[in-house]
Amino acid sequence: MLKLLGFVLLVLALAWGFAWLADRPGDLTIVWQGQQIEMSVMVAVTLIVALIAVIMFIWWLIRTIWTSPRSINRYFRARKRDRGYQALSTGLIAASAGDAATARKMNARAKGLLSADQEPLIHLLEAQASLIEGRNDEARRKFEQMAEDPETRELGLRGLYLEAKRLGADEAATQYAERAVEKAPHLPWAAEATLEAKMRLGLFDDALKLLEQYRLSGAMGKDEANRKKAVLLTAKAAAALDGNPKAAGDDAQHALRLEPSLIPAGIVAAKALYRENNLRKASAVLERLWKAAPHPDVAICYVHAQGNLTSDERLRRAIKLETAQPEAYESLYAVAAAAFDMRDFRTAREKAEAAAKLDMRESVFLLLADIEEEESGDQARIRHWMSMARRAPRDPAWIADGFVSQVWLPLSPVTGRIDAFEWRKLERQAGTAIEHEPLTAEAAFLSLPPANTPRPAPQASEIHVFGEPEPTSVKTEPTPSPQSAAKPVNSETSGKNTSRPAARPAKPAQDEDESKAWAAVEPFFGRPPDDPGVKAPAAPVEDSKTRLKLF
Repeated sequence: MLKLLGFVLLVLALAWGFAWLADRPGDLTIVWQGQQIEMSVMVAVTLIVALIAVIMFIWWLIRTIWTSPRSINRYFRARKRDRGYQALSTGLIAASAGDAATARKMNARAKGLLSADQEPLIHLLEAQASLIEGRNDEARRKFEQMAEDPETRELGLRGLYLEAKRLGADEAATQYAERAVEKAPHLPWAAEATLEAKMRLGLFDDALKLLEQYRLSGAMGKDEANRKKAVLLTAKAAAALDGNPKAAGDDAQHALRLEPSLIPAGIVAAKALYRENNLRKASAVLERLWKAAPHPDVAICYVHAQGNLTSDERLRRAIKLETAQPEAYESLYAVAAAAFDMRDFRTAREKAEAAAKLDMRESVFLLLADIEEEESGDQARIRHWMSMARRAPRDPAWIADGFVSQVWLPLSPVTGRIDAFEWRKLERQAGTAIEHEPLTAEAAFLSLPPANTPRPAPQASEIHVFGEPEPTSVKTEPTPSPQSAAKPVNSETSGKNTSRPAARPAKPAQDEDESKAWAAVEPFFGRPPDDPGVKAPAAPVEDSKTRLKLF
């Protein structure tokens, strides 16, 4: 565009110059070696311009002829390089697609058209082709050669790191990552791998220094860096909690300043303050966390505090949490659990039922089953709550990469990723329970069996015991009166069995109907058995005050 504009300006300048000369005519006389040449000024100027153009053309022609061999060589070299880069590009695309044959073919063509010393991507293409073909040893040797070249050092170390991870050689992978991070601390994979390795080894100070270098390199944002630093400080505080509670508390509180929503940091800070007998400050830390987001770990740490509180004190602290968050499931459950420990079953049942209506979880139904067992021992209601617990959604837990943990961990045990654990609800796996309709709180409480009331003791006439056959003639004796029962027994007859079965009183119509009802559920419905090996039921005799049926 600039060249075209310059050409237009030059043409306009020449036109303006010729127009200016045309408006000012004149003659030009030249005397040279006795010859006099006369011409107009316009002709003289035209001749000068034409002469300059001829000189420039002759110069271009001479220069072109002189440099033609070099130009021809450069043309063919550029054409060869273009073909080589085209083959290299096609080979890399084929390697990414998993086409080993095309990748190997394009690699051979690129090596013939390009110099491997001048183009390091040829080494990468060869290594990728070897990996696709399953020749990992050859690929590893190629990556080692690339790691020795300053231009391809990071690329070679990356390949060696991935190969070590594939083989499960975590120590070798860590060494490759550390070599890469020394030269290029901005590489995310190298920095992450080195951080994870240092955290696993407990080198928290080195990990914090590396994280600061990574942040200063500009590869990580401020918020992400603060989050990771808070996680590192929390892990460091948890490791030092038993040996140095003061330092652990300082690190945990620093982590809370960086990330106020990090619940594990607040719990570690509170535990450190408890060990320093600073109950007020520890409670204040947990109360701030609880107001921001109720969490069961915070409730447990707050309610139990130093571990030497009475059940009444624990209940009061749980009620204080409920006052701060009255609509939270965790508040109601904490009060119910504390009341159950205190054996205040009425309060425990009331709060547990309120929690179940607010958010059905496995834990609250298990607590209701425990309350029922301790208070009434009603097996029907206990089984009902256990069934509801089996059908209810599971309680939230710390989850990372499919791994479920009841306690927070700074690293994922599956991938080693930092800050991988999240607090969320669990889903029941398919096939672990019988399929039911979706559980609702209304259905859970409506299907609750009524409280068990003791049945009245049956009359002696209702007792049916089937035993051995008895004689048809039975002697009866009148029932002794209280006065006669109080008389002393003759010593001569005291050792003899003088008891006789009493005559069966006549049954009223109601008792006969009840006997028919019992006979309906008896084997063979009161008829003789079809199997001759089975004895027919014997005549009933009176025994105890409960209805028994023995066959």
